[in-house]
Amino acid sequence: MNRIYRSKKDRMVAGVCGGIAEYFKIDPTIVRLLWVLVTIFSGFIFGIIAYIIAAIIIPEKE
Repeated sequence: MNRIYRSKKDRMVAGVCGGIAEYFKIDPTIVRLLWVLVTIFSGFIFGIIAYIIAAIIIPEKE
């Protein structure tokens, strides 16, 4: 079973976007751009809080 993990090798802050990109087998830059767009268009608070929550609940790859 494939699970989402925070990336150890492809990380900018906590590895959340890198881990999501690895899970869906896409370029991490696309995930980062989408995350930035969601953050900007949602008034910044939603995207930032969602990233912090994801960094806490998504385990780091061992």
